Amino acid sequence: MPAGHSTGRSHRSTRRKPSNPDNSRTPRARRRAERRKRLRRTLIGSAALVAVAVGVAAYTGGSGDGAAVAGGRQKSAAQPDQLDGESSGGGDPAAQGGRRSPSPAHHSAPPASPPASPPAPSPSASSGAPARPGVFQASAASGQAQGKGPVRRWRVEVEEGSGVEPDAAAKAVERILGDPRGWTRDPAYAFQLAGPGQPVDFTVKIATPTTTDRLCEVVTPELIGETNCRAGHTVVVNLKRWQEGSPQFNGPVEEYRALIVNHEVGHEIGREHETCPGPGKPAPAMMQQIKGLHGCKANAWPYDASGTYLSGPRVP
Repeated sequence: MPAGHSTGRSHRSTRRKPSNPDNSRTPRARRRAERRKRLRRTLIGSAALVAVAVGVAAYTGGSGDGAAVAGGRQKSAAQPDQLDGESSGGGDPAAQGGRRSPSPAHHSAPPASPPASPPAPSPSASSGAPARPGVFQASAASGQAQGKGPVRRWRVEVEEGSGVEPDAAAKAVERILGDPRGWTRDPAYAFQLAGPGQPVDFTVKIATPTTTDRLCEVVTPELIGETNCRAGHTVVVNLKRWQEGSPQFNGPVEEYRALIVNHEVGHEIGREHETCPGPGKPAPAMMQQIKGLHGCKANAWPYDASGTYLSGPRVP
């Protein structure tokens, strides 16, 4: 048999495909295959880690966006409140009669509210501290006409915090105006304490010294905080004089209150200042007795008990 044929058959018979391919590879090929496997495992693991990282980032990023949105909602919720305080709240549905939608951010971190202003302290009824200086409370009492002339209606108003009860003061003034030694002794005059809501011809205000000075426009240094006056159709009674009387007046404080009312109401009905008619004589009610008696005796009434008008020279 030719050698060539023998050799060929022998070659084909010896090159069988092995059952384990790795057995036919060289050590270098096996090492390369192992590297490729490790590389694939590395790539797959890396891809998995990347996927996990992306998922975590997406999750945390979504939370961050949610916090930002919540923060934005908090800010938006505060803005209408600020607008409410500054204007009519044009962008706030609640300010326009609607209902403000609740914000999810309020459940976890509600926006800080500005500190509330402390309430204005209310005065104690027993302390006598001024409540609202310059604010007056009117009496609720009313009375019958006193005198024979055309009726002049009047009302008492007391400055808040003065400690004077308006109705009690009104009744005290009513007794003074109705006294037979007062102006009603002249048939040309009559007075009536008006009830709440009724029109009046003049008002008697009992005011603190500071308010009295303001209403009376007191500028004379020695009279600041001391005097009474009539301003327009308002008789202004200085609280200090109502409570303490006057060092120039020798008599009880109730008598000095009568002098204040008779003197200032005398101006309301058109009477002018008078001065002392002579030493030892009663000072006229229209005399400014707070400035000194000039030899006269202190007196609170326009008339004496017999009906004689206690007059003095008119002050030019």
